[in-house]
Amino acid sequence: MSIKQTSPEERSSLKHNYRTIMLCLAGIALNLFLCDIAGKFQLPLYLDTVGSVSVAIMGGYLPGVIVGFATNILKSFSDPSALYYGVLNVLIALAASLLAKKNYFRKLHGIILTIILFTLIGGGLGTLIPWYLDDVAFDSESLSAVLYNTGHFNQISAHLLANLASDFLDKAVSVLLVLLIVHLIPEKVHSMFRFSGWMQTPLSPEETSAAKQTNFRVMSLRTKILLVLSFSLILVSVGATAISIHLYGVALVKDHTKLAEGTASIAASALDPEMIDEFLEKGEEAEGYLELEKLLCNIRESSSEIQYLYVYQIKEDGCHVVFDLDTEDEPGAEPGTIIPFDVSFSEYIPNLLRGERIEPIITDDTYGWLLTAYEPVYNSKGECVCYAAADISMDQISVIERKFFIQMISLFLGFFILIFCIVRWLIEYHIILPVNSIARSTGTFAYDSETARENSIERIRELKIHTGDEVENLYHAIAKTSDDSMRYVADVQEKTAQLSMMQRALIMVLADIVESRDRNTGAHVRKTAAYTEIILNEMRKKGYYAEQLTDAYISDVVNSAPLHDVGKIQVPDAILNKPGRLDDDEFRIMKTHTTAGRDIISQAIELVPFSGYLNEARNLAAYHHEKWDGSGYPNGIAGEEIPLSARVMAVADVFDALVSRRSYKKPFTFEAAMDIIKEGSGKHFDPLIVDAFVSAEEEVRRVEHEFSEMTNEAGCFK
Repeated sequence: MSIKQTSPEERSSLKHNYRTIMLCLAGIALNLFLCDIAGKFQLPLYLDTVGSVSVAIMGGYLPGVIVGFATNILKSFSDPSALYYGVLNVLIALAASLLAKKNYFRKLHGIILTIILFTLIGGGLGTLIPWYLDDVAFDSESLSAVLYNTGHFNQISAHLLANLASDFLDKAVSVLLVLLIVHLIPEKVHSMFRFSGWMQTPLSPEETSAAKQTNFRVMSLRTKILLVLSFSLILVSVGATAISIHLYGVALVKDHTKLAEGTASIAASALDPEMIDEFLEKGEEAEGYLELEKLLCNIRESSSEIQYLYVYQIKEDGCHVVFDLDTEDEPGAEPGTIIPFDVSFSEYIPNLLRGERIEPIITDDTYGWLLTAYEPVYNSKGECVCYAAADISMDQISVIERKFFIQMISLFLGFFILIFCIVRWLIEYHIILPVNSIARSTGTFAYDSETARENSIERIRELKIHTGDEVENLYHAIAKTSDDSMRYVADVQEKTAQLSMMQRALIMVLADIVESRDRNTGAHVRKTAAYTEIILNEMRKKGYYAEQLTDAYISDVVNSAPLHDVGKIQVPDAILNKPGRLDDDEFRIMKTHTTAGRDIISQAIELVPFSGYLNEARNLAAYHHEKWDGSGYPNGIAGEEIPLSARVMAVADVFDALVSRRSYKKPFTFEAAMDIIKEGSGKHFDPLIVDAFVSAEEEVRRVEHEFSEMTNEAGCFK
């Protein structure tokens, strides 16, 4: 069995997080300490959020939320209600983290807004929780009572305003303490306290921000996971809460039913069955009536849950009152009073008249929503002389259920935020950042050079993703595929370069074969190719024919330029090398080199149909003697009907013919040749091409000079 070794990155992350854990413990201790101090000195403050906010600012939202929730869990050991207020501390910590990111704690208006927001959470939401848990209650000397006694506020609004006022003071003092703590700890140390769960090489803040802010067609994976998590938590919580409330309600009713039965039974046992008729007839004047009534009052008051306790004799005409105890809200009926049966008792009347026991019943009639337990009282003959009854208000049970519901909601919200933050943190470091880092690294692959390819692969390797799950498997697969792909691309590019060199060499060999038959055109194909490249680059610089002059197009034209005279291979030597001017018939034959070149290259295109450079070679061979004004050959086309490459070659071809020595003429000077080209603008040549050619005069002169020197040294160019 192998033992997994901890990587240096993992050890560094663990060491970093130990500091954050210590910060959390310090924050919890600070919360409890300041809260205890405020309580001991009876300050009108809580100070139980100072640690939470401080940790949230320095350590981030997750440590802050943990401190906030843990504080209230620990406080609940001495004050159980503190557990239900944990959501407030969690919300304040979460808000502090978000506000710290926006630098609210660095500006005065931001600090004021922060205090107000904390007050609304602590004083606003903090008022609603006790309102639902215990109802609104305050003593006569409190600020709530003062506001209420003005007559301008009801109990709820008075209590809310008083709590907001007192909580504003607490949050103002708390924020000032937080600012003091944060100021005392150097800012450069703050980053040491942030929870980091890097499962890869840590990114810089800028890289982390870029990795988080990616574009999505619908929504991010983070959002999808958190939505599913939230929906699942809510669904489970709603179901669990509903079931819990139902079971709790059933248990409450059972407990209160037992209480009502027990109270009714105790009351029944206190009665003397033989005195019931006398009590009905004489009432309070009967011997022992008042003493027994007092005893029944004590029995009722033994539990605050019992609302009514009474003794009735059931007869056909209704309930005859034996005892009906007074309450704070209403006096009891006098002995002997006949109370009609409520409608809800209709089905139980026969059993009551027979003196039988009945199960406790829940009714909602004249005296309200009540749970009633009846206990029969039998005399020595076994006859039922009366019933002792105890009522418990179902409204009280409903209030208890409501309190339980609010407690559940408060706990759920606190746990929900805590779990949500933990899962979001885990998703961030285990899925989102690794996946987006892979996407950014692969998305910026460069293929143009070996160095760029190596750098691209190195960026992938440097990620060192070690999530230990499918994401890590994906990373290794992508890294291997990328490495293999880059090697394949390098091999393809190398072979493509070799093929391109062979292609250019073959073109030049073919051009040399054709040129070697013409003793008048030394180095012509090389010079025209150089001039063509100069013209095309200058045109692109000036923005002429910008859509057409792509890198690929220029490469195709320059590489195929040496083939523009390939048709001369079919022109007889006698005509090709005639020392003087050609006659009309000879010139007619010479002109066929354009169509011959077109046909030769067309045959090659049939063998290599997708070769762009051959298409341009055909255009060059066929149309480089066409003129802008339509007076050229072989087709007499004009203007932009002539392919652009052929129009460029027309300038290069004529210029080289002018400056080159021929057996039948001397070379023109550079300046004279330039003047002739300028004169041909708009007639023989495309004006834009002439403009580009003239603008690149220095470059043209350099090329012409270099080839002239080589020709002079060798006697002829080979």
